[in-house]
Amino acid sequence: AALGDGEKVAFVSLFASARFPALKSNQIDLLARNTTQTLGREANIGTHFAGILFYDGQSFLVPAGSRVQQVRDLDGASICVLKESTHVVHLADYFKAQGLKYQPIIVESVPQARDEFYAGRCQAYTSDASTLAAIRIQAAGGPDGFRILPDRISKEPLGPVVNRGDEQWATLVKWVLLTLIEAEERGITRANVRNVLATTADPAVQAFLGGGYAKALGISPGWVVRVVETVGNYEEMFERNLGSASPLKIERGLNRLWNQGGLMYSPPFR
Repeated sequence: AALGDGEKVAFVSLFASARFPALKSNQIDLLARNTTQTLGREANIGTHFAGILFYDGQSFLVPAGSRVQQVRDLDGASICVLKESTHVVHLADYFKAQGLKYQPIIVESVPQARDEFYAGRCQAYTSDASTLAAIRIQAAGGPDGFRILPDRISKEPLGPVVNRGDEQWATLVKWVLLTLIEAEERGITRANVRNVLATTADPAVQAFLGGGYAKALGISPGWVVRVVETVGNYEEMFERNLGSASPLKIERGLNRLWNQGGLMYSPPFR
């Protein structure tokens, strides 16, 4: 949308193990999936995280009838975990620190993890809580047959990733994300953005919607309005894809705005 046409995008499906090679080889321009920001991924791989789109945490999916009520109850259990994910390390670290044992079942993809878990070949499946919510609603007998443990054993700040070396692109991706947050804070939506642009007397809102620095970003003016008009503000996007208007029904939690008890915050658009 910021570049001019929200439909001109090609989505490429990738296993977790292939995502960074695809980015580094320029097969993709933007890695936009549940990828956790870590020091190693920025320093060793040479990528740049353009911000945090979703604050998540690692948890566990278990059958509803299981005796397991908390992570400690998984002592000695077989646990499905995705290859080359942060979850492998967090799982090992947490269980070691707690003096617990487990049998890891390493899988190549989320669909494989889902199939292994539902086939009973692992007693629990560990991943980001948001991923587990998506897996839970895919259960053949319905989501009520499974539950996500309340424990969170890690911090999983998820966000878009770009290659280093194109600072203009990285800056644009970062500020498109921040546009969604700023728009929500100011009550600007898909439905009213054009009207607000035409009628507001607030200098800060005028500066925001004016989409300044377009030339420096290498795009045409009006990019902020195009972004909001295409996908809405952060709240609209969250509720549509993850929250109350989606099958997942995920609570916003830490993903609320900073002035509503969350962590979402945008620097000034000046």
